[in-house]
Amino acid sequence: KEAIKLFKGLKETYKVELIEEIADEKVSVYKHGDFVDLCRGPHVESTGKVKAFKLLSIAGAYWRGSEKNAMLQRIYGTAFLTKEELDKFLFVQEEAKKRDHRKIGKDLDLFSIQDEMGAGLVFWHPKGAFIRNLIENYWKAEHIKRGYELVNIPHIGKIDLWKTSGHVDFYKDYMYSPMSVDEQKYIIKPMNCPGHILIYKSQLHSYRDLPVKFAELGTVYRYERSGVLHGLMRVRGFTQDDAHIFCTQDQVKIEIEKVLDLTFEMLGKFGFKEYDIYISTMPEKHVGADAAWKLATNALTDALKDKVGDKYCVDPGEGVFYGPKIDIKIKDALGRSWQCTTIQVDFNLPERFDVTYIDDSGQKKQPIMIHRAILGSLERFFGVLVEHYAGAFPLWLSPVQAVVIPIKDTIKDYAAGVKEAVQEKGIRVEIDPRSETLNYKIRDAQTNKIPYMVIVGEKEKEKGLISVRSRSEGDLGQMELGKFIEQINKQMQEVDYSKED
Repeated sequence: KEAIKLFKGLKETYKVELIEEIADEKVSVYKHGDFVDLCRGPHVESTGKVKAFKLLSIAGAYWRGSEKNAMLQRIYGTAFLTKEELDKFLFVQEEAKKRDHRKIGKDLDLFSIQDEMGAGLVFWHPKGAFIRNLIENYWKAEHIKRGYELVNIPHIGKIDLWKTSGHVDFYKDYMYSPMSVDEQKYIIKPMNCPGHILIYKSQLHSYRDLPVKFAELGTVYRYERSGVLHGLMRVRGFTQDDAHIFCTQDQVKIEIEKVLDLTFEMLGKFGFKEYDIYISTMPEKHVGADAAWKLATNALTDALKDKVGDKYCVDPGEGVFYGPKIDIKIKDALGRSWQCTTIQVDFNLPERFDVTYIDDSGQKKQPIMIHRAILGSLERFFGVLVEHYAGAFPLWLSPVQAVVIPIKDTIKDYAAGVKEAVQEKGIRVEIDPRSETLNYKIRDAQTNKIPYMVIVGEKEKEKGLISVRSRSEGDLGQMELGKFIEQINKQMQEVDYSKED
């Protein structure tokens, strides 16, 4: 009451609103000079103790992130103990601006978000779609190798399905409004789990069948306020690399270990080698018996210990209500962490949907369900890749791997023959036929992050050679065409998922 009275007197209506929602009887207030602020604290005693600080920017922000509320001004700033730490932070911030996936995505013509379609909905342009398909093909190949069965489910479902799953009760703020079809209500799917459960339930399963592993690159739709949408990182329609494993309690640990093996291998292929790993345990409000939680948590913990030793953190009480989980955050080239992999044990949905298998004594039993996504959202993962590599993708992910650059129009036929020979070997190659200077064409290829430039002129034509320039190493000199093709193929041998298995 005192705090409300104080801030009403100061005409701080927004702070009064916040105080009225605080359940505690006491709130803390800090004063600097004439400025009084509602704050949890603590504050430093004097600004003199702040050795290095910088005001970064000012931006408009809707009160509580809703465009229905007033527009306020948000001031961004930062402080560090030393100038060296501040300078390092500012360097990373500046580098992050250069690597912004929204800017690079536009410059390289990878994707766009169009007002005519709506906010948070992604258009994949040819080169972006090509890279996405490479990622998807790799994902599918690795999952098939490990015994997953690929499935596809509808994009909408009857509202009763989402009531059974609990989404209507627990997740409705992120779901789109129901639509009426033939006097029945349908909802566009926010998650893939119920669909995979229905596929599992379409057949009887024995303990001999388990584990059953369904995997899908499934597109889902979730409502996000327009104020929090951000390029590919926060969207309203995205494709989740979902898989659900139905297994016995005895199989949980080994299946988690297999998921971890697949996770580290896949993330490693994309160049991510550093991770922050967390295990979240039973929250106060949860479903399922405490004994089952303990078994599942122990299985997750033991699997992590076997794979990473003690290189993980425990978040007590931060598990979801239906089971414990593992979260893995990847670190990019700037040392920033991005949430990607989630592995969750679920006691809730198998019970809600009456999911069963027949055990070795002929009795029905409820399997454990493991939810897992390795890359997370493909859109978000793609955005992270763009920023990690600053658009200069590894050779296997580059939509154009080489460009043939004829120095003069008289070399065009020779250049076309070079392009054809390279293309026949499965290398993605283009030709730049424009009547521009050589330096202009090289600069343009560098701007477009093309890994190799194949330059041909009269000298190369006479000798039957090519001159090669690398995106990363510069001029590689003249060489035989066969040697160049061999060099690219050698680089591609380790990873080539340009074709589906």
